[in-house]
Amino acid sequence: MVENDPTDDVRRLGNWLTEAGLELTVLRAHAGEAVPDNLDGYAAMIVLGGEQNAYPDPDGTPGAPWFPALERLLRKAVRERVPTLGVCLGGQQLARAHAGTVERSAAGPEIGARLVARRDVADRDPLFADVPFAPDVLQWHLDEITELPADAVLLAASTSYPHQAFRIGDAAWGIQFHIECDIEMFAEWVSGNLDILAELGRDPIELLETVDAVLDDMEEVWRPFAQRFAALALTGPVRIDQRYLPLLGA
Repeated sequence: MVENDPTDDVRRLGNWLTEAGLELTVLRAHAGEAVPDNLDGYAAMIVLGGEQNAYPDPDGTPGAPWFPALERLLRKAVRERVPTLGVCLGGQQLARAHAGTVERSAAGPEIGARLVARRDVADRDPLFADVPFAPDVLQWHLDEITELPADAVLLAASTSYPHQAFRIGDAAWGIQFHIECDIEMFAEWVSGNLDILAELGRDPIELLETVDAVLDDMEEVWRPFAQRFAALALTGPVRIDQRYLPLLGA
């Protein structure tokens, strides 16, 4: 599990994965721990969120020094069919690593408890098939994936932010939303971003109350989701009928 930022750790997602039988190795890239060249000896890879931009600055400087190495590792994970999950910034990095586009969202920041809509194609997806049609999620992002990789399958969307979940190949998933948060983590994000919330006219207390209200419902959906991911890590990915995958450039 790659931590891009100290404010977004493994939290509930880590607990669910260990309950499902995985042993976690947490790589704190933000603290200077080096991204490996390969995934030898690892059953899966998860990349978490952070405050950085997935895309480089205008002068070409990456959002963080380790991002180029992390994108190379994400490409290798897809080629080698290592079960992979990118969460928020991690999902954006998965998209960028495969020629997708990430930009500052024209719709503005998406923050708080929201619903996303599962698409029909998700009925054939190993992770999303059992996710409800409109599950609760937590959002905190200023950027978004504006163009998915050409070979990606869109699994969930919302009105203003259409690329909420996707799959590349048969073993790599990206999600724009957060499933790892508990109320303490979200409260830290709130306290560290009061200026942004004030600009948006959002009341911090009301925001936290709405988030707290959906956490139990989220666990009912995303804990089994994490367990399904762990099962893929332990047994290997399932081949998905290629007839359902879009042709390159289609």
